[in-house]
Amino acid sequence: MPIVQMFLFGFIIFATLTLFYFVPIGMWIQGIVSLGIGRIRIVDLIRMRLRKISPRLVTDGVINLHKAGLSSISTDMLETHYLAGGNVQNIVSALIAADKANIPLPFETATAIDLAGRDVNEAVQTSVYPKVINAPKDGYLAAVAKDGIELKARARVTVRTNIPGLVGGATDDTIIARVGEGIVSAIGSASNYSEVLENPDNISRAVLDKGLDAGTAFEILSIDIADLDVGKNIGASLQADQAEADLRVAQAKAETRRAMAVAEEQEMTARTQEMKAKVVEAESEVPKAMAHAFNEGNMGIMDYYKMENIKSDTMMRDSIADTSSDIVPENGDDNS
Repeated sequence: MPIVQMFLFGFIIFATLTLFYFVPIGMWIQGIVSLGIGRIRIVDLIRMRLRKISPRLVTDGVINLHKAGLSSISTDMLETHYLAGGNVQNIVSALIAADKANIPLPFETATAIDLAGRDVNEAVQTSVYPKVINAPKDGYLAAVAKDGIELKARARVTVRTNIPGLVGGATDDTIIARVGEGIVSAIGSASNYSEVLENPDNISRAVLDKGLDAGTAFEILSIDIADLDVGKNIGASLQADQAEADLRVAQAKAETRRAMAVAEEQEMTARTQEMKAKVVEAESEVPKAMAHAFNEGNMGIMDYYKMENIKSDTMMRDSIADTSSDIVPENGDDNS
């Protein structure tokens, strides 16, 4: 008997705990006390348990919303958002904050923003208290004016969340990129760098007039140039690089012409040697021709001696001419 009683006692305790788990009477009583009878039903709480939805999360959310004056939002709406993978606590906080700040934020828009992966609570806070974005996030934007002087700029962009544009709208990275592009364009349009240094607000006005916040999740309130420094003389550097490049091209062309001249000289030397070889070859044929002339009777011995005398006479005259050209005449003084 004691064993049976202990078993029954344990079964009763288990059944009681199971009943209180699936039937959260405490939360139901809390809902009745806070909202009245009928707003949160015991059946809804049991259904939440069976669907693996946190009844505490939904109950607290509905109570907070109703206390803030948003009585149109029911438990079914929060359950649906929870099952879709949304953050119920963020939605509740965002709706209450938007209502208190007089920002129109329907429940459907808030859930769409939350399911899109955006922090809807942070978006509402940014709508109330605008945030400042550095453009660029790190370092400076480098731009060159028309006179070739580089300017380094850094801007601070004040933005406010555009809640309807959060779904499908571009992020703050797009704002930074567009502002950077606008600053570079404004500096590049300036005739000289001193003009930009004297009136940096001209850059802000030029960038704001372009409507850079179109299609984004933010509304640009102001663009302030936080820092503006003078960099390198890019124009002079480019001219120096161009001159160096032109010098290298001229040197390459001169080297090409020199190589062609050397090749042509070598070719002429080869041709000269070829001609000399032909002359030597032709001279070697002379004795053969003379022998052939003797054999044929076209040339006699006297003709041969005459030719030899002419050659000797020619050689003597050449020798005398060379000797006379080597003598340097002396200039005597006629003062005697």
